Amino acid sequence: MFVHKINEQLSLKLIELRDAKSIFKLTNQSREYLREWLPWLDTTTKIEDTEEYIKMSLKGIAENRSLNTVILYKGSHAGVAGFNEINWSNKTAYIGYWLGEQYQGNGIMTEVAKALTDYAFNELHLNKVEIRAAVENKKSRSVPERLGFIKEGCIRQAEWLYDHYVDHVIYGILAGEWTIQEVSPQEGRR
Repeated sequence: MFVHKINEQLSLKLIELRDAKSIFKLTNQSREYLREWLPWLDTTTKIEDTEEYIKMSLKGIAENRSLNTVILYKGSHAGVAGFNEINWSNKTAYIGYWLGEQYQGNGIMTEVAKALTDYAFNELHLNKVEIRAAVENKKSRSVPERLGFIKEGCIRQAEWLYDHYVDHVIYGILAGEWTIQEVSPQEGRR
């Protein structure tokens, strides 16, 4: 089992089928909270739905086109993060993430996105990392902003959320722009 330790309390591990029960439980505990910005909550209603997601993730890992991990915080499953897509032709990775409601406000996702970006540039030798978030999703947008990603634009009506469209802001950072720095949850890199 691959585990990437970020600090004493936080690590990422490759997602596995045996994580399904814990991830589904976390999804249920945070269902209403996550539903505001994630479109898949209404189609994830039983553990088998989470198992199918994990199988799809494992296939993506095996085919070297994505990389999804479980966020472990103090030994507990806190969320999921990874590269929803790796575009090898353009050497670009697209980070996606979600965190259980009870884990919010601890700087977890900033550290996770930082670790994934480091991995993309230093291990996978990619050229660019992108993070997209709904325009009104201030918590999600603050992650790339803290890490010094550049706001590159906005895609109108990029995603259907149950009964309405939301616009997405695209953030990107290039390998030549990225330097490893300590980032506190409240501060940016610049």
